[in-house]
Amino acid sequence: MKLLATSVLLTIASLAFFKAEAQDSFQISYRVNTNKSVDFDYQKSDPGTFTVLLKFNDLTNSLASREQQITSKNYSGRLLSLTPDNKDNGIGFGYSYTYIRGKLKPKYNPDFLYLIPYKKDVIVRVAESSFVNATYFGSTTPDDWKVYKFFTKTADTVTAIRKGIVVEVRDLHETDESADVAYTSKINDLIIEHSDGTLASYRGFKKGSISVKVGETVLPGSNLGINTKTNGNTFYGVSIMLYYLKSVDFESAKNANLKTSKSLYGIITPHFSTVESADVIPEPQQEYTSLRNPDVVKKELSKKEIAVAIK
Repeated sequence: MKLLATSVLLTIASLAFFKAEAQDSFQISYRVNTNKSVDFDYQKSDPGTFTVLLKFNDLTNSLASREQQITSKNYSGRLLSLTPDNKDNGIGFGYSYTYIRGKLKPKYNPDFLYLIPYKKDVIVRVAESSFVNATYFGSTTPDDWKVYKFFTKTADTVTAIRKGIVVEVRDLHETDESADVAYTSKINDLIIEHSDGTLASYRGFKKGSISVKVGETVLPGSNLGINTKTNGNTFYGVSIMLYYLKSVDFESAKNANLKTSKSLYGIITPHFSTVESADVIPEPQQEYTSLRNPDVVKKELSKKEIAVAIK
């Protein structure tokens, strides 16, 4: 039996999703009103939360701060409005902006209970994913690094560990099961945003199997797709990483390389409800049995959603 192992690459490019050049998925426009005030609006391509850093490099006739940090939700909305200091004159300005997925420093419960990412009574074996930047590029593994991979003996349906909104789906790649491939970035994955601002990354789906779309609300236990083999493993698995936005230090991120980069995200060590334990932090190479615990399932659901999730 091959050793259950996996690796995850955490870089600004692959995880942070911050943009400074091609502002395609997040766009800002402005309108000068008849009273000489200026409204700044945004449009974006998914319903997830973004943190925006808006910088004015030239700002006259306004008392507003030259650097604005704003949280944006939904597909569109108002970022901010500027009012003229002298109402007889217009506002002069030039601006640039950078954005990143997530709410900055959200308040979350570190002891929140999650479901194992499979249907009820599925036996899984757990492995911890290594930090690829440390393994191959000489970087240091973050102190809070904790990414689990949940393996099954046969291909199985991956399910949501918590209620949330699907904010990103990538379903592009055929699975490379070769043992010669130690790491590949060509992994099908999706991201779900939770109500407290935390994010869950699910990586390792069979191509074409992902059954949810961006903007869809999923409940605990909702089907997401089919797991797959990677890195020559004899088992099928999906990686789960829980994280949150902890910094918007874009300047440091831009100047870093794979060895020196520090993620703008913090990692959460999740607790799971299983048949073996009502509350457990999984141990590597141990087996656990998935449980559809009603108390865990119902925590964030409406009565209508409970009826769907518990059935």
